[in-house]
Amino acid sequence: MRTSPAGRSASPRATGPRRGGVAAAGVALALLLGGCSDQPTPQPVPPEVVGSALPPAPSVFFVDPNNPAEAAARRQASRGRTAEAEALRAIGSRPTAKWLTGGPARDVVDAFLGQAAIAGQTPILVVHNVPQRDCGRQGEGGARTGAEYQSWIREVAAGIAGRPVIVIVEPGALPDAVAGCVRDVEGRLALLRDAVAVLASTGTARVYLDAGHPGWIADVEALAAGLRRAGVEEADGFALNVANFERTESNVTYGHRISDALGGETRFVIDTSRNGNGPHPAAKVEGAPSWCNPPGRAVGEDPTAQPGLPRVDALLWIKYPGESDGDCRPGEPASGKFWPEYAISLIPD
Repeated sequence: MRTSPAGRSASPRATGPRRGGVAAAGVALALLLGGCSDQPTPQPVPPEVVGSALPPAPSVFFVDPNNPAEAAARRQASRGRTAEAEALRAIGSRPTAKWLTGGPARDVVDAFLGQAAIAGQTPILVVHNVPQRDCGRQGEGGARTGAEYQSWIREVAAGIAGRPVIVIVEPGALPDAVAGCVRDVEGRLALLRDAVAVLASTGTARVYLDAGHPGWIADVEALAAGLRRAGVEEADGFALNVANFERTESNVTYGHRISDALGGETRFVIDTSRNGNGPHPAAKVEGAPSWCNPPGRAVGEDPTAQPGLPRVDALLWIKYPGESDGDCRPGEPASGKFWPEYAISLIPD
């Protein structure tokens, strides 16, 4: 059972306790995905065959049929561009997360989870609307005030309405606080703590608080302390590599260091959407930061709820492959806009 920031007991989760070792956590995730329990177990697809004509492995995670890669694939196919269409379908046929970045949330979440329920799959949401979001990097924005953000989070929770979902909480928000980027660190941590508690109170959401990636915060003790203050003990764990390119093995090692600093039982998920070739070796590419639309990258392991990695609950495609990181170089789309040419470049030949 979780405890709230004030020390009161929160509602026990329908999916079972978060802690208790690998077996208990595996049972909890299996129960969350119970609506999909009759489906075949998804297996990772090696990067060298992702772009082939092979059908995708069946997934317990929701594949939105209205995703931008599938729409772009249809356009390419209508023009006779078969290779480009197949590359785009290699992305569009995989489950990815839906990002919530502001605006009315309840109906959007309700509709998305309703589609997933019909498909018999578990959806993945990302909440990314905290005030002072991104600390001046591409995609800056977020709610205007803490009170506005708290109201918005409660809309998200109301939209969940007792249905299974995985929620990634505020990519970059906690590492930015640990790095001292935000003006009001205590206020940021309080908002994250509140968001985790509200989402966890739904009883059916599995909640993972973002913790950055191995190339960001080197001091894992400071990061672990920040995670505690941001409510990770009420969550199901933390998320790594969201929208980044660090290899899976590097994230596993880093995640174990964080988990050890938290007592050795805290679990985590990893974003593998674009880490097939690892990070770009240079700090800048053509005058822009190498985290922004770097060339020569590739999709990573397929999303799976059974990664076979200690303390790792799942490998997920959290950042949508092919969505721009920002207009960092001339001709690049704005942050969040789907860019078919870049998406195609992520699929190995």
